[in-house]
Amino acid sequence: MQQFLFRSFILSAAFIFYCAENLHAQCCAGGSGSCIAGGASQGVLQHGQWELNTNFQFISSDEFYKNDKHVDSGSYDSYSSEYEYFRLAYGVTKDFTISLESGYYIGKKEVGLHNNPLTTYTSKGFGDLIIFPRYDVLNRKLKNGSAEITLGLGYKIPLGSYNDSAGFVEQFSGDTYYVIKPQSVQLSSGAQDIVFFTFLSRSFEKPDFRIFANAMYIKKGWNPNGEKLGDFFSVGLFAGKTFFEKLGVTLQVRYEEVDRMQINDAVLMFGKPSTVNPDATGYKKVFLTPQVSYTLGNFTVYANTDLPLYQYVYTEPHYTQVGSEYTTTVGLSYRFFTRSTPKEVKASGKYYCPMHPEVVSDNFGSCPKCGMDLKKPK
Repeated sequence: MQQFLFRSFILSAAFIFYCAENLHAQCCAGGSGSCIAGGASQGVLQHGQWELNTNFQFISSDEFYKNDKHVDSGSYDSYSSEYEYFRLAYGVTKDFTISLESGYYIGKKEVGLHNNPLTTYTSKGFGDLIIFPRYDVLNRKLKNGSAEITLGLGYKIPLGSYNDSAGFVEQFSGDTYYVIKPQSVQLSSGAQDIVFFTFLSRSFEKPDFRIFANAMYIKKGWNPNGEKLGDFFSVGLFAGKTFFEKLGVTLQVRYEEVDRMQINDAVLMFGKPSTVNPDATGYKKVFLTPQVSYTLGNFTVYANTDLPLYQYVYTEPHYTQVGSEYTTTVGLSYRFFTRSTPKEVKASGKYYCPMHPEVVSDNFGSCPKCGMDLKKPK
């Protein structure tokens, strides 16, 4: 179970407050440490271009691991998440794009061992806000295509809860006890993070073929609980081809790594730390991700799924982690211009694509990216 370029961190533990017979080893979930969902492979927009993008990401897993070995069970039954992600982006110049990105958890759920309601935790609500500017350091038209290099530096602001608790009534005294929910169902890490991003692309117009790569490093901050989730690193290699001018097929191979969680020494000495065992957090994983997309006019619909090829999660002798199993993303993107024709296209006097103004031709035809008819500047 894994989240693709996604804010939510699945670093959880099953904390059983009540009865000794219900006590099991904590299990810290090893999910994605990315706060960006469904939009990591992005360069810049055209000058004056807007993008509205939303994607729904479903995650589910009941597979548990010790290091790279699958085990029969963990300290809870399963984990699932339904997440709606939103992105609003604008091309400030032909080289500079800025976006605001956030998401809403329709539901996050950790099911207690043997479906125990006392150790089943749920939540829903908004996650984090990400301010994500990107700049093209290279965008060059070549004889048979184009090349692009983009750098990004994002800032994540926590919006959702990071210390939400669940109340339970003790059956004999009638007193209510409150237990901090595991990190897996918190809506935010509660920390401010910095996102470093690189995107490289090489497209070939005639065969409608494109290869690109990205790398992302997220420097995690400390939250008020004295917790710091592990820094995140990923690198992906993509190959995509367009069929029938509108159908796109992309295959991605991605490596992800998350460091172990840290807890402030003062919290360990004088306070009550979270339910997470820091030594049983973090992972190294490799994914294969096929994606299909279909473009019609200004709209693009896409879907992908993560297939885990290898996963090594950090564990201790009495601790396991939930691993990656099912992750599916379905999204819709809409791009449009607030002005009819970019100035640089008007000056050229050539045919251009209203959806992709970088596609310019001396002759009338169809855009190789979206299939729209090329138009003459007015």
